[in-house]
Amino acid sequence: MRRPRRTTMAMMSAGAVLLASTAVAAALPAGAAAAGCSVDYAVSSQWQGGFGANVVITNHGDAVSGWTLTWSYGAGQTVTQAWNATVTQSGAAVTATNVSYNGAIPTNGTASFGFNGSWTGSNPAPASFALNGVACTGGTTPTTPAPTTPAPTTPAPTTPPPTTPPPTGPADITVNSATRYQTVDGFGAAQSIWGSAWSTAETQTLVGMGPNQLGLSIVRTGLSPVSSEWATHVNSLKTAKASGSNVKILASPWTAPAAWKTNNSRVNGGKLRTDYYDDYANHLNSYVQYMRGQGVTIDVTSVQNEPDWHPDYDSMDWSGTELRTFVRDQGARVQNTKLMVAEAVNLNYNFTDPTLNDATARNNIGYIGGHLYGTEESGRLRPYSLAEQYNKPVWMTEWNHHEADGSGSNIWGNPANAAVWDETLDDIMRTVHKSMEANWSAYIWWYGKRYYSFIGDGESAYGTVAGAPLKRGYAFSQYAKYVRPGYQRVALTKSSKASPLEVTAFQGDGKITLVILNRSNSAVNNAVVQAPQNVTRAEHYLTSQNANAASQPTAVNGGQATINVGARSISTLVFTL
Repeated sequence: MRRPRRTTMAMMSAGAVLLASTAVAAALPAGAAAAGCSVDYAVSSQWQGGFGANVVITNHGDAVSGWTLTWSYGAGQTVTQAWNATVTQSGAAVTATNVSYNGAIPTNGTASFGFNGSWTGSNPAPASFALNGVACTGGTTPTTPAPTTPAPTTPAPTTPPPTTPPPTGPADITVNSATRYQTVDGFGAAQSIWGSAWSTAETQTLVGMGPNQLGLSIVRTGLSPVSSEWATHVNSLKTAKASGSNVKILASPWTAPAAWKTNNSRVNGGKLRTDYYDDYANHLNSYVQYMRGQGVTIDVTSVQNEPDWHPDYDSMDWSGTELRTFVRDQGARVQNTKLMVAEAVNLNYNFTDPTLNDATARNNIGYIGGHLYGTEESGRLRPYSLAEQYNKPVWMTEWNHHEADGSGSNIWGNPANAAVWDETLDDIMRTVHKSMEANWSAYIWWYGKRYYSFIGDGESAYGTVAGAPLKRGYAFSQYAKYVRPGYQRVALTKSSKASPLEVTAFQGDGKITLVILNRSNSAVNNAVVQAPQNVTRAEHYLTSQNANAASQPTAVNGGQATINVGARSISTLVFTL
């Protein structure tokens, strides 16, 4: 398994230095002297007590294989979090050192990094910089008066200043919006199917669009066979609808009431008796109408969770023919929602083809659903041609994968853990990318609140804080927060320089949005992205082992933008047209 190279950073608080740096005038690596340089230091966002900054070094001479940039603060500012460089501080002196995965600064080229910091009283820009001991010239961008908003822990989502070189020449990624694919319904996660609901604050963190919120647009909830349990999730679902943007609710039943089944039990599978098909349809309809009366629209209602799996918990068996018969004869009874068939474990077409091939049954459903367990290995992580033929969007409605547990305790709350980041990038985010390339319209993870998921559950053995965003949540938000319901995937082409990148592009709301995975161990710097028309601004946000949806420098010229794509990262570039 590949291991990303990690950026570390030391923080100085009042009266204590956690890790001292070399002084400004310290000896520098042999052979790494700079022939000349300029520095653009820009405060991209500022809030009461804190700020985010981007730094671009321009080298005027030969390539620099290793670099150290030094400066001093004049007003007591303190660096608290950095990305794309190792930043340490001792007193007023700050030292930023290149991390190996960024590579060298090219001949007459640039390097960039960013950080968050704290300040009190004032926040003037540094007066001077030195690159490998050689004084640099170069401007700074003045700071602005501090607003009175609370401090986010990652840079606020504002447009970063144009601190990368203006794009020129052939593009490395070219968006072609004339060729269009599926319309996106959203990205989401499930509530606890059994047990307590998300709190108001947890729900807002998961679906909200503000700083340190993850922007989920689908919430999956369980449809209990016992109506007295339906009230459990009402408040969290109402909060999701009110706090998010166009949030959809998917209700999935695990079983019918025991008395309607051939095994007279909620568990261990068992089939729905045919003489209770109409009762089951009324049961689904009653749930939808109950929630509607509570102010919650159930957008999609599944007929069955995993009809091909009968474990020793709530479950119910169906064949594809039985599902077809049920939705054909009873589907119209379920009102004010759209039905889904049938959430098979690995999107087994045997459970959906019969419905799609029957005109009456097909007209009674809105969606095809399936889970990701074994789907890729079975060759079905690809376009589902029969569903596309009949214009039925495909939703991936569940996957749960956390093999990194074996790496030791307290790992999931530690963002520096390599095993966790490797699994998130190489397994979870890779399959989100592939599902979008497969023309699927939604990707729904298992529990949104769990130690291995998007926000922590506080389980002490794994080191997470209940309700706090986790690294996996920030990575998933690179899709969820910026690719909104109703956006349409569009075509793109890549140059050889961009070949390590896995990219999908989407258009909607007057924006072009690209999600970029770089699972290689090398950064792709100064990548030129070509939009199909001129753009008014570009925003670039990146999550890596060292950054959480952090604002990155961009430069815009007409319909092009230049960005740096860090090694082992997932990032989102948003063009406003």
